[in-house]
Amino acid sequence: MAVLGVGIDVCDLARFALSLERTPGLRERLFTPAEALRQPASLAARFAAKEALAKALGAPAGMAWHDAEVVSEESGRPRFELRGTVLERARELGVAQVHLSLSHDAGIASAMVVLES
Repeated sequence: MAVLGVGIDVCDLARFALSLERTPGLRERLFTPAEALRQPASLAARFAAKEALAKALGAPAGMAWHDAEVVSEESGRPRFELRGTVLERARELGVAQVHLSLSHDAGIASAMVVLES
């Protein structure tokens, strides 16, 4: 297996929460219905995850936010469910495995993504 891409992103929790309050449609535009039910800190981490994934994929134009959904396994471990535009790009690159790590502390949410063949 080879590393095909790496992405990292951070998101200021207070600024992100304010953006959600100021722009009511933002939650629905960025997140799937299941993701949108989460609290702002969790949404900030998921936003960072989607940004990190886009970076790892080479930030191609036309990717849809809802095509990369962050879900939690029973253990609580986060992972992506890819579909549509994001899945298509991952297949183009030969991605077989997507690793995701999320964190939020001290007012910052962060995410790291590693793509493997």
